[in-house]
Amino acid sequence: MVPAVKIENISKCYHTPHGENCALSEISLEVREGEFIGIVGPSGCGKSTLLSIIAGLLPPSKGNITIFGQPLRGVNPKIGYMLQRDSLFEWRTIFKNTLLGLEIQNQLTPDRIRDVEHLLMKYGLSSFRDHRPSQLSGGMRQRASLIRTLAVNPDILLLDEAFSALDYQTRLAVNDDIYRIIKSEGKTAVMVTHDIAEAISMSERLYVLSKRPGEIKLVIDIHFDMKNRTPLQSREAPEFRGYFNRVWKELDIHV
Repeated sequence: MVPAVKIENISKCYHTPHGENCALSEISLEVREGEFIGIVGPSGCGKSTLLSIIAGLLPPSKGNITIFGQPLRGVNPKIGYMLQRDSLFEWRTIFKNTLLGLEIQNQLTPDRIRDVEHLLMKYGLSSFRDHRPSQLSGGMRQRASLIRTLAVNPDILLLDEAFSALDYQTRLAVNDDIYRIIKSEGKTAVMVTHDIAEAISMSERLYVLSKRPGEIKLVIDIHFDMKNRTPLQSREAPEFRGYFNRVWKELDIHV
């Protein structure tokens, strides 16, 4: 089967007055269709840069990327990007916010609008469609942000520290929410996070990057012995501590 995302020997360097500054070095990885992949690493190791490259927002200095077997050339409609903050516009209702991507892509057809209405109903936001973002909780706003991303029907979702602006308790609940939605919609996901526990609880495979310039130090397949996995249940699984200790040791974080 052709991978949803295939990255081969990607490096990214910037030229500065003081010489070459490299953010990433020789990154290679694959993401199979329907997988949820996590990427962790120290601050400044190039995690977000890697997502920007996959999204087609930033060209690599070297290396190749294919999306479902086709070379990536610029922004690809198969890819949706969910950022750290929900970026919902206060002057638009929740419903109007979820339609924004379709408006930008000139795809605001009756069928697509009905699809968005179905998503709002399916994920518990239909009764809040006429509310403003400030009237919703942080978790509900993130759900609305994800629905806005799903509205344009991407095959691949990129999550860049998508939950870091939330308080801890809300974050745990939203992890479960977003994971359930992504799996229910059959999407492929690549998530960047600095939170080791979050990465382990949500990912099926985890890539650990080194300090800048980021290189892949470790790849771990994440398996939990449970029938219907959720992030919260994963944190309570007996295997969780072993995965956490392994990643923590590899990151070699000193406080």
